[in-house]
Amino acid sequence: MTVQSFVPTFADRHIGARRQYHIDTMLKAVGYDTVDGLVGSAVPDSIRQESPLGLDNALSEVQVLAELRRLAGRNKTAVQMIGQGYYDTVTPAVIRRNILEAPAWYTAYTPYQPEISQGRLEALLNFQTMVQDLTALPVANASLLDEATAVAEAVLLMRRANKNKAVKDGKTVLDADCLPQTIAIVLGRAEALGFEVEVADLSQGLPEGDINGVVLQQPGVSGRVWDQTSVIAEAKERGALVTVAADLLALTLITPPGEQGADVAVGSTQRLGVPLFFGGPHAAYMAVRDGMERTLPGRIVGVSKDNAGATAYRLALQTREQHIRREKATSNICTAQALLAIVSSFYAVYHGPDGLKAIAQNVHSNTRALATTLKAAGWELTSDSFFDTLTVRVPRDAAKVVSAAESRGINLRLVNADTVGISVDETTTPEILSAVSAAFGAGQVREAAGFELPAAAVRTSEYLQHPVFNTHRSETQLLRYIRRLSDRDLALDRTMIPLGSCTMKLNATAEMEAISWPEFASIHPFAPDSQTEGWRELIDGLEADLAEITGYDQVSIQPNAGSQGELAGLLAIRGYHASRGEGQRNVCLIPASAHGTNAASAVLAGMKVVVVATASDGTIDHGDLRAKIEAHRDALSAIMITYPSTHGVFDADVREVCDAVHEAGGQVYVDGANLNALVGLAQPGKFGGDVSHLNLHKTFCIPHGGGGPGVGPVAAKAHLAPFMPGDANKSAHEAGHGVAISASRFGSAGVLPISWAYVKLMGGQGLTEATKSALLAANYIAARLTEHFPVLYTGESGLVAHECILDLRELTARTGVTAEDVAKRLIDFGFHAPTLSFPVAGTLMVEPTESEDLAEIDRFIEAMVTIRKEMEQVAAGDFTIEESPLRNAPHTAAAVVTSEWERRYPREQGAFPVPSLRQDKYFPPVGRIDGAAGDRNLVCSCPPLTAFED
Repeated sequence: MTVQSFVPTFADRHIGARRQYHIDTMLKAVGYDTVDGLVGSAVPDSIRQESPLGLDNALSEVQVLAELRRLAGRNKTAVQMIGQGYYDTVTPAVIRRNILEAPAWYTAYTPYQPEISQGRLEALLNFQTMVQDLTALPVANASLLDEATAVAEAVLLMRRANKNKAVKDGKTVLDADCLPQTIAIVLGRAEALGFEVEVADLSQGLPEGDINGVVLQQPGVSGRVWDQTSVIAEAKERGALVTVAADLLALTLITPPGEQGADVAVGSTQRLGVPLFFGGPHAAYMAVRDGMERTLPGRIVGVSKDNAGATAYRLALQTREQHIRREKATSNICTAQALLAIVSSFYAVYHGPDGLKAIAQNVHSNTRALATTLKAAGWELTSDSFFDTLTVRVPRDAAKVVSAAESRGINLRLVNADTVGISVDETTTPEILSAVSAAFGAGQVREAAGFELPAAAVRTSEYLQHPVFNTHRSETQLLRYIRRLSDRDLALDRTMIPLGSCTMKLNATAEMEAISWPEFASIHPFAPDSQTEGWRELIDGLEADLAEITGYDQVSIQPNAGSQGELAGLLAIRGYHASRGEGQRNVCLIPASAHGTNAASAVLAGMKVVVVATASDGTIDHGDLRAKIEAHRDALSAIMITYPSTHGVFDADVREVCDAVHEAGGQVYVDGANLNALVGLAQPGKFGGDVSHLNLHKTFCIPHGGGGPGVGPVAAKAHLAPFMPGDANKSAHEAGHGVAISASRFGSAGVLPISWAYVKLMGGQGLTEATKSALLAANYIAARLTEHFPVLYTGESGLVAHECILDLRELTARTGVTAEDVAKRLIDFGFHAPTLSFPVAGTLMVEPTESEDLAEIDRFIEAMVTIRKEMEQVAAGDFTIEESPLRNAPHTAAAVVTSEWERRYPREQGAFPVPSLRQDKYFPPVGRIDGAAGDRNLVCSCPPLTAFED
């Protein structure tokens, strides 16, 4: 007799509660005999898809990695000298292996719970300090999405912040030497919002007319470096605000924007150690002068104190502002590029000010040597002042020179038929310079002579003087600093992160493996198509699979965050209405429970937000919906709905809502934030959606990375296809092209192999089983906890979707214990808190995901039940809320080992509330942080070492 051993599939390893007795245990608690029975009751018949997903069968990890090797082999690596905002760089191995590829860093969530995020918050504060020092501006944020969209954010910031009534409605002026993709992005945003943009050569002065804001590039896309002080001064005299898009490496040598009088500086930190990644993810930055910090978009890390008076970091001012301010938010951006910002910050820590300056000087010296050689050979340079980029006139032969360089393994920039661009970076060697010279027929490379930076543009001020940038010089020191910071945090590699609406699931190592392979990571986004066949095959395949999963006709993976996917979908709707002569349709209906980014995105798309009320059971109030549709019938553009709803429920009326909007001539936008509850069971494109965005960093396993990278593909029906995102580097704004959303054609392509691998590893059946398991896990938690913390909303069958809202409001009224107290007390159990007070104040929204096993889920349930008992201790008068372990949570090691313990509860209850913690215990590095104090006394750069003294 042959005994067959069980060989687990990838799905068996991805899905946590996979063993039958675990499944049976969970089903028994929920009251069902089978998972399909549970799913059949939870998911309305009216939306269930009729047939299984038409995807390829699941592959093994070995097979997927072999297929990725094949795709990588279809890409052609080259020396990348195209420039245009993207440069080859060296990621120090210690940073690549211990941050970019380390789960302690890439599986972390956005640091909304600061007590368990002190490590990544410190790294992001280092990033802010680096940006502030190099730009000579006092406040910086903790990253934006890419340079082009950061400039667009700066333009909108200037339009908000300019208080000069004479120019409030004036035009925005962009220098013609700005990056082409930046100009395209700004024009697209301006078109939707209805303000004028003029592109002009600002080296010749400002154009006539009222000007609200000015954008300069330093160095320009042509490579030219010039003293911009006078044009900045002229702009200020005329009432305009000024933004400079600046290269941080160049700013080690060039006078920074703040010292030239600029109000805002933006740019990319890609060349500081982040691979090209075929266009992204790359962390953009923004820094502003004093007085503008409270209108700064994105996240800001600030310095505050904990309840023991110790210095502690937290997000300041902008924390989830979209959920508070909605259509009045300063930006629709929710995701940043935290992981890539952290890589760049450690690059600065690794090299220090002297190292960065040496790299910049070497780059400039090599560029000067090449300029000397080409000029001696008779070629005309468009500028004698540059940092790293030359623009060379090659009448009628530019394509020949570019082809000659490509045959030598080098990519140059074909500007036009008569002009070639060459960008030098830190990887450029003498051999590369010689090959470029040979492509021009210019002979041996000469020693640099002339072409120094103009004296007025040379930097004289110091930067990066804080000890953090001057201490960690050996790899031993740096490795220990990285480890010390990661040890301060709770990420998915240590614990379940049960965040409702955020889907923190397994990011499998096999999925992550390929992203740092050179054949994927070292490809320039504007490389010739002949060099990117593997990338484009992978992307085409992923888009096709996502279309099949969602039931739409077309998918674009260009948006590099969920918020940007929302904007792309709404702009597609706007373009569709305009093409039909119905440009007056500008009203967007949004349920009161919706994600805050929905409203902010609608405003950016030029729409007017009208809120639809929520009924007592959490569904859309149909009476109010009908009234709003009738009131705005001729102007109705769209409705934005989240499905399952933001309340974590499969609303049975979704088709009714879609039909009502369609009947009035509107379009239906389905927010895909909760797609993890639908994959394989229902398709938004089939039950009424016209367009959706998806979150690859949620449903499709791209890690959150401490707050980014994210990818938010947009999926649409065929009638919206002509209005999907265009290519910012080409003809995005010609007739027949959609508005560009991100700087590069494929957005944050560098992380797409993760989602591609996830789909291939799971197959259609595995993806469907994952969805069912997520529904089972959420309903198990709801069933086990509802007697302790009532579940606020359920569907018609009494079930939730993939998440549940625990209602603490009655308990808070009775005991004084708040949802925030519970969130902080969970830290003492080694858990990240659920989503706090969203979408309903005073509640916790829990999402376990399919990748958590029963033991971990039960550990969370045990923690919540124990916390409920502590709440009853408060109610019984054992101690007041102020004296309780709940209000004093989280407990640091220093707090519980003190010889002066005077609290009303035992030390053991504070530190070890359940016995299992005695062996495996996470102690947070700081206690409860005073957020209000941090906002009142805003400090957003690295504090001096004396701040940490007792």
